[in-house]
Amino acid sequence: MDLSKLTKKNHYEHITEQIKQLILSGELAPGEKLPSTKDLSEQFGVGRSTTREALSALKAMGLIDIRQGGNCTVKSPPLQTQNLLPDLQVLLTNKQTILELLEVRKSLEVSNVAIAALKRDDQDLLVLEQILTEMSKHMGNEEIGERTDMHFHSTLARATHNSIMVKLFETISAQLEVVIRETRRVEIYSNQAVSQHFYTEHQAIFEAIKNQEPELAQARMKDHLLHVEGILLRYLNN
Repeated sequence: MDLSKLTKKNHYEHITEQIKQLILSGELAPGEKLPSTKDLSEQFGVGRSTTREALSALKAMGLIDIRQGGNCTVKSPPLQTQNLLPDLQVLLTNKQTILELLEVRKSLEVSNVAIAALKRDDQDLLVLEQILTEMSKHMGNEEIGERTDMHFHSTLARATHNSIMVKLFETISAQLEVVIRETRRVEIYSNQAVSQHFYTEHQAIFEAIKNQEPELAQARMKDHLLHVEGILLRYLNN
């Protein structure tokens, strides 16, 4: 894979564009694994956080799949997703688009959590408990905070046991990951007080699902997403 090392003036968008062109040209075929984040960072001459931002952008475009552990696989972008969602650069520069995305996420996740409360099984509860335990141990850690947050919400989507709900959530969350990075992610996940608040909110959502109380689960999810939305909007308005 022929990659160009970046200059100090380049940002993650240049990594995104290089890999994107390799995928669209067919040099990277669907199903092919990308090098590790470490290897890509060395090839581009950048830090791992910059590479992770580029990979998240590619995921948001529907060009790669990122599995737990950071393994990335090339995939064919679904045409319906490309038509449904705005271009990445439009997403990052259009405040109205971001507001619409947050609105869609709130609608979807409040519905998801009610279904999950009724259909969750013991394995779902076990995974959620493990995520909460990891959250509690690493409050204020930016990277782990972002990962466990997204893992918690994706596990809730899977707990609906509805494959379409899962696909819808993955589409929205991929775009949202980019938005969070562009609105100073560090201030959300590295702030100890915010991390503690997020943990308490996630714990409340979990308890409602565990007790199979769909209406309470919806109320707890709505409170949490309004909190997240408030933080993001504060930076969008700056």
